[in-house]
Amino acid sequence: MSDTRRSKPRISVQLVIILSALWGVVSLIVFLLGSPISPRPQWYGIATYALENLAFLGAALLCLRNWGSSQIVSGRGVWLLFAIGMLSYFMGNLILGWWELVWNLSPDVSPADFFYLLTYVALGVGMLLAVVSKRLSLTIVQYGIVIAIAVAGIGLAYYVSYGGSNDSVRGPTLIPVAVASPAAGSAVGQMAIAQAPEAPALPDDQPAPAPPTPPVIDAPLPDESPNAPPWVLGLNSALAPFADPVGLLYVAGDIFLLVMATILLLAFWGGRFSMSWRFIAAAAFSFYIADIWFAYAISKFENYETGELPEVFWIFSAVLFSIGAALEYNLSTRSRRGIRRRS
Repeated sequence: MSDTRRSKPRISVQLVIILSALWGVVSLIVFLLGSPISPRPQWYGIATYALENLAFLGAALLCLRNWGSSQIVSGRGVWLLFAIGMLSYFMGNLILGWWELVWNLSPDVSPADFFYLLTYVALGVGMLLAVVSKRLSLTIVQYGIVIAIAVAGIGLAYYVSYGGSNDSVRGPTLIPVAVASPAAGSAVGQMAIAQAPEAPALPDDQPAPAPPTPPVIDAPLPDESPNAPPWVLGLNSALAPFADPVGLLYVAGDIFLLVMATILLLAFWGGRFSMSWRFIAAAAFSFYIADIWFAYAISKFENYETGELPEVFWIFSAVLFSIGAALEYNLSTRSRRGIRRRS
């Protein structure tokens, strides 16, 4: 009896599922309320970062619990990699949140990208180890499904990154401030010419006055803020040339996660432990949806402001990871307890 009590989890799987579902619903409501507002209010940015960070931190702690248990059937190393991935995303969000909310910066590349890319590596390798431990043998049809999804993912990633006629680049575009000139030939200029009073004629011996100098507006550029220290601005400038290679790494990571999530569904479709891995696969799909939307938005929309509704799928990904980790822990510990009782 004492062994059973000691092995009983402190946090029940039912509680994790209820809290995770509530967290997802609250996050969706916040995004529905705040995403239509432009420009984004300060409370919305803080709320979205807090909801996202706490969701990934909770998922990381549940994955660490699985790693610390010797009863986990799928292998402790898998869950250690998942925990590293969740914590890496949490750290990346902390850095990017500070860059955006405190220093008002939207860099093409920042130190947060290192942790985001580490998330792909850790999650992808963890899924790969889970599949290898299953000793999966795919049929021809299943291989066809995996290849078709991989091709579709590559095509979609190419379209959102390079398709269309929009040539906007990642990050804010600097538009110089200028005073409209009637000589530009625009409709506004023509109206100004028509409405402007005629200047009085000057004597022939008096020189014409110099044209007025346009006012210089001393405003910070979109990528600068008086709150940001000089070393941060210098770091942004130094990392900016790596925007294209980092973008390609993100595309490769998304495709890898998409393929591994598909293989997970095929590998763990049936059986007693399939439910937890369906949630892990759904979490990877949600992560992919949010990433694809973000890649599309920054390549198609000038001065894209984060916080649009599809970005809630990042929070859904962490929520689904939490549920999958809790289900795996519950099934593994319950299975071992049943074996101990029968023996």
